[in-house]
Amino acid sequence: MRIFVLLLAILATPLVFQSPPTEILKLKVFDYLVPKQQPSGYFTILNIDENFIDQEGGYPLPRQRLAEINNEILSNGALGVGWVISFPHPDRLGGDKKFAESLQQGTSILAMFEAPNQIYPKTVGTVILGEEKGGMLSEGVVQNTINLRNYVQQGIATAPTDIDNLVRRIPLLLKTPDGYVPAFGTEVLKALVGADTYIIKTNDLGIEEIRVKGLPPVKTDSLGRKWISWVDTPQTNLQEMNVQGKFVFVGITANGIMPQIATPVGLLEPHKIQAALSESILIENSPYIPDWHLAAEILILGIFVSLTWLTINYLGIGKGLSIVIILLFATGFSGVFSVQKGILLDFSWTFISSHNFYSCILY
Repeated sequence: MRIFVLLLAILATPLVFQSPPTEILKLKVFDYLVPKQQPSGYFTILNIDENFIDQEGGYPLPRQRLAEINNEILSNGALGVGWVISFPHPDRLGGDKKFAESLQQGTSILAMFEAPNQIYPKTVGTVILGEEKGGMLSEGVVQNTINLRNYVQQGIATAPTDIDNLVRRIPLLLKTPDGYVPAFGTEVLKALVGADTYIIKTNDLGIEEIRVKGLPPVKTDSLGRKWISWVDTPQTNLQEMNVQGKFVFVGITANGIMPQIATPVGLLEPHKIQAALSESILIENSPYIPDWHLAAEILILGIFVSLTWLTINYLGIGKGLSIVIILLFATGFSGVFSVQKGILLDFSWTFISSHNFYSCILY
């Protein structure tokens, strides 16, 4: 019995301390098993592509030209425009006034990008249900020029990476010394439903869920991060302008201008990542890693190892092996089922541990 307890403790150690190999394996399994979701129908991605930049004589585009583009998007029936581009400096050509006037013609949001400068934008209204704890702390942002940010809403185009440098989880709100600032994709939904506050529910571990008034609550981890479903949101460009009845995420896909960020579905520009965040918030039973995942994963491992131990001891190696194989299939089915239902629990380590545990029994 002592040997059994010792083996179980050894096998559970990588889960408890989340070693890099087990963490990467878990995330890769989730990437493969999480079901593909359909777009909500509320959004369109508009790409400022290489051909358009060439026609305009290069980048950056004059802000008076951006005002014309914004007006054209709205005149084609868009619900609003989100520019996942930042404008931290005044326009040397004096186009800020025209651009600001255009942004005020409809629902408009500008992006801010993170920088470790300890400069924070104005916070948004929040209601906290429970103790104020958890959340991901921002190190600062590069704000848009005052000529623009006084007339529109802003959101942080954040894209933190996991241990394997891929983006999977994005905080809906970022914490600052003064309060909370929304991610760009979160602020889009708040603007569309006309809400003025976010509702944050916490538990003993941190944030449990975040809600935009008028929308269902969104389950998050303790840092307020949402698992992203990489939806194939419709895309268009300035020549096609298929934006009727959609909120439009505008970004640049011309080479060498905006960074491409690694995700499980390939390299994406920031506006496509923020569109995926907005889409994910609207998905019913959207995937999430529950706060109790570690306890559940250790329990799953313990049950499997205990049943294997009892089976081998009472039936012997030969007969016991067939039962162990059945247990493995049952465990695998349970894991796939839970992920398909949106509850991301790691069953992969149980599979690896079963081989190690069985080898220890044999030798």
